[in-house]
Amino acid sequence: MSQTTIAQNTTELAVETSAIIKRYGNVTALDGLDLAVPAGTVLGLLGPNGAGKTTAVSVLTTLIKPDGGWARVAGVDVAKEPQRVRSLIGLSGQYAAVDEHLTATENLEMIGCLYGMKRREARRRANDLIEQFRLTDSANRPLKTFSGGMRRRIDLAGALLASPPVLFLDEPTTGLDPRSRGELWDAIRDRVSGGTTVVLTTQYLEEADQLANEIVVIDHGRAIARGTSQELKRHVGGEHLDVHLARPEDISRVESIVASVAVGAVRIVADESLVSVPVANGVDALASVLASLQSDGVDVVDIGLRRPTLDDVFMELTGHAAEEEAAS
Repeated sequence: MSQTTIAQNTTELAVETSAIIKRYGNVTALDGLDLAVPAGTVLGLLGPNGAGKTTAVSVLTTLIKPDGGWARVAGVDVAKEPQRVRSLIGLSGQYAAVDEHLTATENLEMIGCLYGMKRREARRRANDLIEQFRLTDSANRPLKTFSGGMRRRIDLAGALLASPPVLFLDEPTTGLDPRSRGELWDAIRDRVSGGTTVVLTTQYLEEADQLANEIVVIDHGRAIARGTSQELKRHVGGEHLDVHLARPEDISRVESIVASVAVGAVRIVADESLVSVPVANGVDALASVLASLQSDGVDVVDIGLRRPTLDDVFMELTGHAAEEEAAS
């Protein structure tokens, strides 16, 4: 499938890679990945587990060296000047990088000092972020007493503390409740409006919809599509017919029924008793499927037409949904 693209001002790129390759033994984690992120925008890296998202972030943040190609962050080569790159970025990985024996305030002050901030300034920024992430009542407790979600918020606050020009967020809202997730989205928007560039990996498709100026879909270490959320949805095209079943055991029967009107792959979400399929003539397809379901005596909880989502994009491009585990 051909890739979709959006126009970019290549003279103001905050993150740029060319043909990045990374191998682990016989496994190729990145297979010639190209990225170009204009300053002051959000790039969403989407893909199933094992697609290469975290490896790409690790290369760009100097945690690992690429085996081929090159990468620049804020105009600085990540392989040639890693220390300089580290002074220009903030990073929140998939697991909270905090000291559980220190308090929330002490953790953030330490991060500020590592960035070269004066202690008074580091404490001021720490207090601001603790308040922003609703942790004021727990500011002086050691992190070993925090829940996983609270630790995640402190880790994110640490990535934001020095106001770096480029911010890397690797699945930042994993484990957060909806309210905390929304607050983080607001914090990211505030930073981007002030000129910060964000590279965001996520499996929450709504997150990419909400935040990303451009999305790159990665699978098996390659970019298989890129564009805005709306461009990618248009790339899938058409409407989708969703059938929610009363009995999970009817899924295989319904799969056969909807296949007759499908113009693409049939998607099954077993734990939701859902069968979804792209269709060309939505109303006609809906009427045909309804008639067949009634004829076969299949009980339906709900049936309807909808516009495609990013999850449909994943299914179309990769053959599996975003949350599915890919082979290592």
